[in-house]
Amino acid sequence: QVQLVESGGGLVQAGGSLRLSCAASGRTFSSYTMGWFRQAPGVEREFVAAIRWRGSITSYADSVKGRFTISGDNAKNTVNLEMNSLKPEDTAVYYCAADVTVTFGMPRMSVQYEYWGRGTQVTVSS
Repeated sequence: QVQLVESGGGLVQAGGSLRLSCAASGRTFSSYTMGWFRQAPGVEREFVAAIRWRGSITSYADSVKGRFTISGDNAKNTVNLEMNSLKPEDTAVYYCAADVTVTFGMPRMSVQYEYWGRGTQVTVSS
């Protein structure tokens, strides 16, 4: 079992920045891909970014490309999401997720991830 705990959420003004962190414990060696998703009221959960430990390959949603950066630490037990130039539409609950299966493409759908954190609220004020 993989346990994920998000942190770093909060309230920020439009144009500001936040850094989210996801601490992983348990069978972290089985987490081939780590991802960030977000969900706002009234909309479906959407993909934000993902990173594969092997090769540090990353993928981003078009809506955050150029503004957000996903990264991991050397121990591969923490994944971060640097969010810059935040917009009010970025307001959502952000979830950290782990995909422990081997896929040849970058997983961008929530159903492809087996483990989830409980989320952290990010609110961007105008």
